[in-house]
Amino acid sequence: MGLFKKDPLQVIVFQSYGTASHLYVRGRALEDESIDLEGKHPIKLLINAYKRFETDEVRHAALLLKLPDGQIFETVTDDEGYFLLDEKVEGLDALANEEGWLSFEVAYKDFTSKRIIQLENRFPGEMLIPGLSQGQDSKDVSFGVASDIDDTILHTGLVSTLKWRVIYNTFLKRASKRSPLEGAAEFYHLLHRGKTGEEANPIFYVSHSPWNMYRYLEFFLKKNDFPKGPILLRDFGKFLNRKKNKEKPQKQHEILNILKTYPELKLILIGDSGEHDADIYLEIAELHPDRILAIYLRSVKHKKKMLRVKGLYENYKATPVLLVDSSKQAMEHARENGFISETLF
Repeated sequence: MGLFKKDPLQVIVFQSYGTASHLYVRGRALEDESIDLEGKHPIKLLINAYKRFETDEVRHAALLLKLPDGQIFETVTDDEGYFLLDEKVEGLDALANEEGWLSFEVAYKDFTSKRIIQLENRFPGEMLIPGLSQGQDSKDVSFGVASDIDDTILHTGLVSTLKWRVIYNTFLKRASKRSPLEGAAEFYHLLHRGKTGEEANPIFYVSHSPWNMYRYLEFFLKKNDFPKGPILLRDFGKFLNRKKNKEKPQKQHEILNILKTYPELKLILIGDSGEHDADIYLEIAELHPDRILAIYLRSVKHKKKMLRVKGLYENYKATPVLLVDSSKQAMEHARENGFISETLF
């Protein structure tokens, strides 16, 4: 009988962002296949990678979301187990902490299910509300940061021959052993704290990776002490068909949506010179020249790509653009332009 025992149920709630009157929460209901993010053996790492992409989703499940003040909302998962709760709710900022994080719980509605449900059916979630307008303890916000992950803060190898390094890093390296780029976490904390050192500037982590990688990336960011922020990924189907799809990249959609959601918020864009960040960021800056404070692009070891990026920005003067070899260079520029504190971290 043990061979046919079903895995317990869980809900993965993605860190999201909203406003004082807009509750926006995404996540996924899945069977818990006990993925060990600290697993060391190569075979176990391959099994974990397989589990991340061969998921057993919980379809058409009714879920309840409970706010700290007792308000309850209901949503239903789709064919792939994803859910989206998009509601107009007033006074959400009054329920958030000084950094702007609103905590809540998500639960399966059907308590009579014979399936085991993890965490006593109380799955924590958080939504960021930058720039709180209420509450004496709320921190100021001067700007936001939209940052890529791959080869911007995490060594990936996207420009390696035949992408072999991407495959190795993703499937044969556990999250705790992945290397952040030197000084990246320190730089992001400085940006988060801003010029005064007491701000709560939001950090949005935007990647082309599929949602299947959410927990892996969340673990990496926590393990390496990066500031907490919404992690914005994309559906696995879109990830597989990214070259066939002629729509704008998901990363571009997300950053434009951030600008739309927060009309007063200016952004610093951080990426790398290896893939499409340079093109995406240039197009966004041209659409919103008054909203983009600076663009930092980390240099990659690929001469042809670097020459292309330099040519792309050669005649662009509206927004400061810096191609950097290290986080220290970006820090110096940010300090000179009043984005971060004069004092060292």
